[in-house]
Amino acid sequence: MQQYGSDEASNGERPPVSFNISSPLPVATSRVRRFAQERRALPQPRVMVVFSAASETDKPADAMSSSDSAEDDFRKPATPAPNLNLGKSLRSTLNASEEEFPEVIPLNVGGTNFTTRLSTLRRYDDTMLAAMFSGRHQIPRDAEGRFFIDRDGAYFGDILNFLREGELPQRDRVRAVHREAQYYAIGPLLDSLEDAQPLTGERVRQSFLDLMPYYKDNLERIVEIAKLRAMQRKARFAKLKICVYKEEMPITPYERPLFNSLRFERTESEAKLFEHHCEVDVSFGPWEAVADVYDLLHCIVSDLAERGITADQQCIGVCDKHLINHYYCKRPIYEFKITWW
Repeated sequence: MQQYGSDEASNGERPPVSFNISSPLPVATSRVRRFAQERRALPQPRVMVVFSAASETDKPADAMSSSDSAEDDFRKPATPAPNLNLGKSLRSTLNASEEEFPEVIPLNVGGTNFTTRLSTLRRYDDTMLAAMFSGRHQIPRDAEGRFFIDRDGAYFGDILNFLREGELPQRDRVRAVHREAQYYAIGPLLDSLEDAQPLTGERVRQSFLDLMPYYKDNLERIVEIAKLRAMQRKARFAKLKICVYKEEMPITPYERPLFNSLRFERTESEAKLFEHHCEVDVSFGPWEAVADVYDLLHCIVSDLAERGITADQQCIGVCDKHLINHYYCKRPIYEFKITWW
């Protein structure tokens, strides 16, 4: 390397630097160049990415890939493979929970034993018996292994006879069997019983009572008054006065001169002249139907008998209240005798 002297101080400029070929710097540069070439020749490391279906959130943080396709595959969420045995195991579990019944079914209905076929109980699909023995419900058993139904078994034989052969019960058992058919929801049996006596007659009777205003309220009033009087008098029976009339007061010959007409209808103002309440405990009427007073009296007595109350009735006269001019009420009055024991 050349030495600099006074020329640098005199001129104020720094001469260019030159290197000697014998300097060790070029040797180091050649080594770096050779190392870089060898570095490029080395194989690039490859990363294997393993996807697990157990957890989609567990992703390796430092995973690297040498290609874009490997990066894209790594970003996609792992899709679990379908388990083909899951449906089979679920179906087997459901089938195992359903109870299997024998062909011959022993029954215990409220302490009365019956034996019938499974197909008989499943005769109609929309019934309670078909649902109970469909296998979807667990039915309790008694000590002898019979299927137990907590219901009165006195009329269950009639239910089975209908399911077997379509046989209807005798007339004196129709009402009770009808109640059981309602409980077991046997629609065909209900339809057959409602078209037979005595239920058909009761439907006709009820259509007549629906025309009667306050019939049920008056019936309750009879019971309450009779009970109160019997307790006050400490007697075995009580008597009531009941007025039963079918029509409003008819036009009489005494009215025609008053209204100077032969018409058989009253205006609203004229009808008020004849409004009054008979001096009785309960009044029934009026109504518009073919049934007459004796039909209504029969309904009252029979409905009281259904409640265990014995009632006798007789006509004791008419209402003699004077209304207008020569006109009197003349509605029939009946005496009811209610016996409590």
